[in-house]
Amino acid sequence: MVSEMTGPCEQCGRWPAPKLTVDAVVERDGQILLIHRGIEPFKGMLALPGGFVSEGEDPQDAVLRELKEECGLDGQIIDLMCIKGKPGRDPRGHIVTIVYLVEAEGEPVAGDDAAQAAWYNLNEISGPMAGDHSEILDDLRQLLAGVGPL
Repeated sequence: MVSEMTGPCEQCGRWPAPKLTVDAVVERDGQILLIHRGIEPFKGMLALPGGFVSEGEDPQDAVLRELKEECGLDGQIIDLMCIKGKPGRDPRGHIVTIVYLVEAEGEPVAGDDAAQAAWYNLNEISGPMAGDHSEILDDLRQLLAGVGPL
């Protein structure tokens, strides 16, 4: 549902705005790096490494920071994969995420919001994931197969 607000808040003077997050899609040899979320929302569910962009932080820096915090891995951005922002995708409110394709080597070590971090076979992941991360993995499968625009 689109907000009916057409101007700034009468009480605070600020325009309503979605919050911004970033997610890292790290794929290597048919495997994808995923975490098990250690906190709500989606506690215990598989998710892409990612999180909120801090005030004054470049989203590209944020995705590499989140990858390091949640998986202990240093990465390098390869490309922008997609942007997801459908209202209702996250129970914390209207949140828009920038999804980056990231290259990283090594074995992950869970930290920060992640209870676990590991490599998973992309073709064996099924069932619900946090938010719309299943949809993002479907987009990745199409990208890797060379079908469909992203």
